[in-house]
Amino acid sequence: MDLVSLADIRAAATAVAPTVLRTPLLPAGWDDHLWLKPESLQPVGSFKLRGATNAVAALDPVGRQRGVVTHSSGNHGQALAYAARAAGIGCTVVVPEGAPAVKVDRMRALGAEVVLVPPPRRGAEADRIAAATGAALVPPFDDRRIIAGQGTLGLEIVEDRPDVDVVLVPVGGGGLSSGVATAVKALRPSAAVIGVEPLLAAEAQESLAAGEVVVWGEERTYRTCADGLRLPLSPLTFAHLRAHLDDIVTVTEDEIRAAMARLARDARLVVEPSGAVALAARLFHPDTLPAGRTVAVLTGGNVDPDVLAGVLGAPAALG
Repeated sequence: MDLVSLADIRAAATAVAPTVLRTPLLPAGWDDHLWLKPESLQPVGSFKLRGATNAVAALDPVGRQRGVVTHSSGNHGQALAYAARAAGIGCTVVVPEGAPAVKVDRMRALGAEVVLVPPPRRGAEADRIAAATGAALVPPFDDRRIIAGQGTLGLEIVEDRPDVDVVLVPVGGGGLSSGVATAVKALRPSAAVIGVEPLLAAEAQESLAAGEVVVWGEERTYRTCADGLRLPLSPLTFAHLRAHLDDIVTVTEDEIRAAMARLARDARLVVEPSGAVALAARLFHPDTLPAGRTVAVLTGGNVDPDVLAGVLGAPAALG
C-alpha cells in the first residue's frame, strides 16, 4: 500500500499555511516534562481543518468548480465547510439525523448545504451526491490528502520541540495518528509515538494486536463519551499505524472527564472528550508510557456545553 511520506506532509504544510493556524506548544504548569498542542484553537475548533484544507487545495480547476461533498456529524463537516468557503467553492455535508443542532447550524453558517438523512444512509448519500454532481468526495480520514494534512501537526511538534521524546495522539479512524506518526518518526526516529483511545472503543489497539482491522460497530463504541473516536481504522490508516506507531494505550471514561476538567481549570483550555484522551494517558497511566519530554495532542474543543458543565461540576480527580 502506498503510504503518505514526509514529502507529502511538507507539501501539505505549504498548502494549508494560509488557512490553518500554527498552534503553539504550551507548557503544562503542573508537569515540567509535558507540553500541550491545543488544536482547539483552530478557527473551527479542531485539527480537522488541516486535512480538509489540504484536500481542497489538491483539487484541480475543474474539481474546484464542482465543489466538495462529505458526510459528518460534527468536526469534519465544519472543517470542510470552512476550507471550501476559504477557497470560494461549494460544499455539501450529509449529516445523520439527530446530530447536535449547534454543529449543524455552524456548518450552515459556514456556507455548507446540509442534507439530513437517517444515520445508516449518510455514506451512501454522500456517494450518490458525488456521482450525481461531480463534486469531490472528501472522507473524514480514509484519504491520503487528509492524512498528509493532519501530519502537518506532527511536523510542527518536532520543529517547535526538536528534542521531543514522546508524542501522545488520540486514535479514532486513524487519519490524525497516521499523519502525526509518519511525520514524527521521519524527523525524530528516537521519539515514541503513542496512540491513545477510549477503553470502550479500543478497536485500533485490538486491530494492531490482531494484525488486521477489527470493527466493533457503533452500537458498541457509542458508549464512550469521546464521540470523535468511535470509528474503526480503515485499511489505509491501519497500514500507516502498523508502520509507524509505537504503541496504543487506553483510558477510561472517568479518566477522560478528569483530564477535561484539569485542562479547563489548570490550563484554561476548553477541550472536548476526544481531545482529552492524550492527557488522560499522561495523568493516569504514566508508568505505561516512555519517560521524557512529552507532547499531548489536544484535538479539539467543540464540546457540548452541558457535557462541560457536568465535568466541571464533578469533584476534582487526582492526576
